[in-house]
Amino acid sequence: MTESANSRLIYISGGSRSGKSRYAELRAVQLPGPRTYIATCPAIDDEMDERIARHRRQREKYDWLTLEEPLELARVLGECRDSSVVLVDCLTLWINNLLYRAQQSNKKITEKDIATLCTEVAVAASQGERTVIFVTNELGMGLVPADPVSRLYRDLVGRCNQTIVALADEAVFIVSGCPIFLKGDVK
Repeated sequence: MTESANSRLIYISGGSRSGKSRYAELRAVQLPGPRTYIATCPAIDDEMDERIARHRRQREKYDWLTLEEPLELARVLGECRDSSVVLVDCLTLWINNLLYRAQQSNKKITEKDIATLCTEVAVAASQGERTVIFVTNELGMGLVPADPVSRLYRDLVGRCNQTIVALADEAVFIVSGCPIFLKGDVK
């Protein structure tokens, strides 16, 4: 998929608390140049505020530029072309935010909509000479959710993950902090 010969898209997935964000950050800091961290998680309560602050402190020593963007991921990726490394954490929360916005507007969002948005995100990510690392959760390994909204969310995340991984140069699945390489160069 890579648009620029010197761009690289890396997809990192795993379960909750599997170590995928830590692995993504370690990969990112091994690469030279300025780094941008795009956070998709909105601050919705005091506990989340503290998590966000803790994560910022952990990244301080690596001089990250942090951008918080819950919805307009393609636009923000287009705006940070000067960064050599961009880490997007995470696509799962981005899908949550898109679904929430659609519900608040009494609109439907479909897997086709998500595939289109994810393609736009991947195209924006592949512009310029940089590495973009996408972090996401793997939700498809559990039970089928009991309610329609949860099933839709699982389906939308699944479509997002399939779309991004198909366009990525490398795919890594994290289990208990251990990387399993699915696609691309083994690191």
